Amino acid sequence: MLDRFDPRLDGAFDPLDRERLIGRLSQLLPPDRLIVSTESMRPYESDGLAAYRSLPVAVALPVDADEAAVVLKVCRELNVPVVARGAGTGLSGGALPFPGSVLLALGKLNKILAIDPVARTARVQPGVRNLAISEAVKPYGLFYAPDPSSQLACSIGGNVAENAGGVHCLKYGLTVHNILKLEALTIEGERLTIGSDALDTPGFDLMALLTGSEGLLAVVTEITVRLLPLPADVQALLVAFPDAGCAAQAVADIIAAGITPGGLEMMDELALTAAEKFAHAGYPLDAAAILICECDGAASDAKAELAHVAEICRAAGASEVRHAKDEVERLLLWAGRKGAFPAMGRIAPDYYCIDGTIPRRRLPEVLARIGELSREYGLAVANVFHAGDGNLHPLILYDASADGELDRAEGLGGAILELCVAVGGTITGEHGVGREKINQMCVQFSTAELEAFAAIKAAFDPAGLLNPGKAVPTLARCAEFGAMHVHGGAVAHPELPRF
Repeated sequence: MLDRFDPRLDGAFDPLDRERLIGRLSQLLPPDRLIVSTESMRPYESDGLAAYRSLPVAVALPVDADEAAVVLKVCRELNVPVVARGAGTGLSGGALPFPGSVLLALGKLNKILAIDPVARTARVQPGVRNLAISEAVKPYGLFYAPDPSSQLACSIGGNVAENAGGVHCLKYGLTVHNILKLEALTIEGERLTIGSDALDTPGFDLMALLTGSEGLLAVVTEITVRLLPLPADVQALLVAFPDAGCAAQAVADIIAAGITPGGLEMMDELALTAAEKFAHAGYPLDAAAILICECDGAASDAKAELAHVAEICRAAGASEVRHAKDEVERLLLWAGRKGAFPAMGRIAPDYYCIDGTIPRRRLPEVLARIGELSREYGLAVANVFHAGDGNLHPLILYDASADGELDRAEGLGGAILELCVAVGGTITGEHGVGREKINQMCVQFSTAELEAFAAIKAAFDPAGLLNPGKAVPTLARCAEFGAMHVHGGAVAHPELPRF
C-alpha cells in the first residue's frame, strides 16, 4: 500500500541539484516569495487530506502570472516537478507536494480584476476565494453559483482544478458550467487562452478538458466566470424521516416528478446529530435522516414547487415537514449542513471524507450497503451528501492514534468507491482523484481509456513535470492493484455485489 507519509509516486526524474535550483529561483523571486526552510514549508506539506504529507524542495509564491511563468521555465529547464496549490482545502491529496518538487502557491494572485454586470461576468485571479466573488457582485444583483461547503476559504483556481460543485450544483451546475475563459501557463511558461468571452468558440472544447484536470495539464492564472441574477425568492424546507431509505426514495421521487430544486441535501442520523450540536440549526434529533430542500425563482413558482416537494416527501413517509419561516431560519438550516464536516470532531478524533457519485435511483440500496460495509470494517460512517445529483460524501470516523484504524478507514473508503462504480456511478463527483483515488481509477477505466488520458497529459506536458503521480495511474500501477479487478468498470471484488 502507498506509504502516505513518504509517497511512492509513479515516474522518475533526474537527481535534483537542490542548490542550483534554489540559486536560480532566488535570482527571480525576493526572499519573502521563496520559502526553502523545512519548518517554514510545513504548512504546505498536505492539503485537506492531511493523512498524506510530503515536503517540497521549495515553495514559490508568485504575485502575478509573469512570476509564475518564470518559475515554470526554470523548473522545466532543470527537469524539476511542479505542483500548483490554491487554498489547500482539497480533500483528495491533489496539492500534495511531489518529493523533490517546487510547490507553486498561487494564493497571492487574489484580485478580482473586473466585473461586467451587463455581460454578467467577472475576471478573477485563481487565489480569489469562492465566496468573495458572490460578495463582490451582490450589489449588482448577481451571484456566482457553485458553492462548495468550503467556499469561505477555497479558491476559484482550486475549484477549476477539481471542477468543484456544492449544494446548488443540482440546478446551476458545476464549475465547468459556470466559467467562460481561462488564462493558463504551460510547463514551459507559455501563455494559453482557453475559451472566450463568447458563449462558444471554435475547435476542441479545451475548457472542459482543463476544468477538473487537477493541475496535470497547465497552471491557471485567470478565470472569467459566469454570473447569475439573484433569484427573486428563495424558500427552504426541512423534512425528517424515520428511515434513511425513505429519505433516499423521496429524493428519487422529487427528481422523477420533474422538479429541479436549487439544492437538495441529505444527512443521516449520525451526521445530523453532530451538526445540530455544532450549529444549533434546529434539526430534529429523533429523525433517522433529514432532507433540506431549497427552491428559488419567482415567488409564486418557488412556493408552488416547495409545496409539491412537501407532498412527495409526505407520500414517501416523512415524519415532519418544516418550512423555514424567514431568511434567518433558512440560512440556519444551511449552516448546519455546511458545518457538518467540522462537526464530526465532536464525535470522533478523525474522519475520512469519501466522494463518489451514483445514479439517484440507487440511493436506497447503496446507503444500505454502506451500512453493511461500516459494520464489516468496524468503523462508523456518517452520511451527508448532495442527494439531488447522487454525489455521496460518506464520512468514515476513526482514530488515527489507534493502531491500524487509518488503514481500515482507507480500505472502507476504497470499498465504497468501488461500490459506486458497481452500480453505474463514478469514483468522484467534485473532490477529484488526486492521490486518494488513484487506485480506484484502475477499477473505473479500461486500459485503452487510461492510455488516452496519458496521451493527453503527454500532449500538454511531455516531460510529465506538472503534478506527477496524481489522477491518472500508470498501467504498471493498475496491474499491481488489479488482482481483484477487471477493467472496463466491472468490479470483481467478491464482497461487492453487482446490483
